[in-house]
Amino acid sequence: MMERLDSWKLALDRLRSADGADWLDAARLVAEIARMSTDATLRQAAEQALPVLRQAADNDDHNVAVAARRRIGVMLDVVHDLTAPRFGRRNAMPKKLSSEDRARKVLGLPLAVQLTCDEIQQAYRRAAKGMHPDQGGSSEAFINLAAARDILIHPGAHKDA
Repeated sequence: MMERLDSWKLALDRLRSADGADWLDAARLVAEIARMSTDATLRQAAEQALPVLRQAADNDDHNVAVAARRRIGVMLDVVHDLTAPRFGRRNAMPKKLSSEDRARKVLGLPLAVQLTCDEIQQAYRRAAKGMHPDQGGSSEAFINLAAARDILIHPGAHKDA
């Protein structure tokens, strides 16, 4: 499949850069791409370009030729995107946070910094001011806040959930 994409890319690039493009040949190439491509975006771009290329092959109107050249450019952009190297794991799910990291997020503390008990307690007090049920917060959020403080102060006493 990659060899086919590379050959289509080369052919489309030649068509776009040619001064007097053979629009009938371009229409044949685009029809082949629309028929043989496994990528939905490339197939759609080819199907949209085909009528314009056929029209450009039938008459010598400059505006139609410009539109056909533009459609070839769109197809070339799609092929470039398909053949560009991909780095990293783009569709990978984010790593699951540990219970300690979740507790740090609840308290608004940085993830990778060593904390003292006093810093944890200060963060707890700061967050508890707005989450306490007497101050208009929910009791569930306040309980979660206290649990997060306990997890950070006594890290070995709690299992990862």
